[in-house]
Amino acid sequence: MLNLIMKLPNFILLWLSGKKQITIGNRSLLPAFQLICVQNEKLGLDLSQLSPDDFRSTYNAQNIFSIGLNHISTNNHQVQVSDGSIEVREYSSRKIVENDASLVYFHGGGWVIGNTDTHDNVCRYLCERLNIKIFSVDYRLSPEFKFPTPLDDCLSAYEWLINNHENLSIDPKKVSVGGDSAGGNLAASLCLIRKSEEKSLPQAQLLIYPVTDLRFVTNSIQKECSEGFLLTKDMMEWFAGHYLDNQELREDTRVSPLLSENIDGLPPAVIVTAGFDPLRDEGQAYSDKLKQANNEVTYLEYPEYIHGFFNMLQIPGIKGSVNEICAAFQTYIK
Repeated sequence: MLNLIMKLPNFILLWLSGKKQITIGNRSLLPAFQLICVQNEKLGLDLSQLSPDDFRSTYNAQNIFSIGLNHISTNNHQVQVSDGSIEVREYSSRKIVENDASLVYFHGGGWVIGNTDTHDNVCRYLCERLNIKIFSVDYRLSPEFKFPTPLDDCLSAYEWLINNHENLSIDPKKVSVGGDSAGGNLAASLCLIRKSEEKSLPQAQLLIYPVTDLRFVTNSIQKECSEGFLLTKDMMEWFAGHYLDNQELREDTRVSPLLSENIDGLPPAVIVTAGFDPLRDEGQAYSDKLKQANNEVTYLEYPEYIHGFFNMLQIPGIKGSVNEICAAFQTYIK
């Protein structure tokens, strides 16, 4: 599908979708994404019959395309966490200055799917564009490991990085955190938790269409983008149901960082949303709340895009948008 999209003009993509260009207010869906969404709807995914393992297999198969960048080297580290160990994959290149800035990256996937392999392209590209070391965290997944285990794994990985900065040749004062979707949620929560514990904070935050409020009360998830754009309200409910033991936990600020009141003095943040994404409004709300507390924030909405675009680098135009996001983030990590 993606190979086809890369070669066809927009009017053909719209014709193949069988619909006029989809709009929401003044937003118009990118034709490439419209075709992807229409084809996905035809699959008729039944979440009530879908197991986490089946979803993982499907998601893994969808992310086998490689964008190259083979000159980016990797090194897998085993990090001890509670009752076991996790992998942290280091990305580097010969161009990177030793003992400089770095980024700890938490992959998306609703805390249930995804791993370091599904986000290998993303991390390679971030390493290339930001010219810093990237550390991708393969935190344990739900429902086998429910909240707070995935979050605790991320906290442990960050602490391991700081404690081993000399061996990793990074500056402990210039370690940032980031992630997409559920990974953005984990990155935001990490900053809030370390602040509450009066620990050193990351240099900056890169939050790509983050989950910030698991109550799912915004207009974008309840109405405008509740279905039809790959990620749906029902899918987010499915993810949350596997991540959390009960409904009450949705009010926990470690789960829903938007509900936190102690949000001043946080690291500068680049917050990115997509126009046709159920998570759009809560991402913007988190940006607004951080700004109101006098935090430095750069907010970027891509009105033509859907959730997951950051991981679709082979679609024309996406690399340019990711380059823009990287440029905004670089202003905070120089």
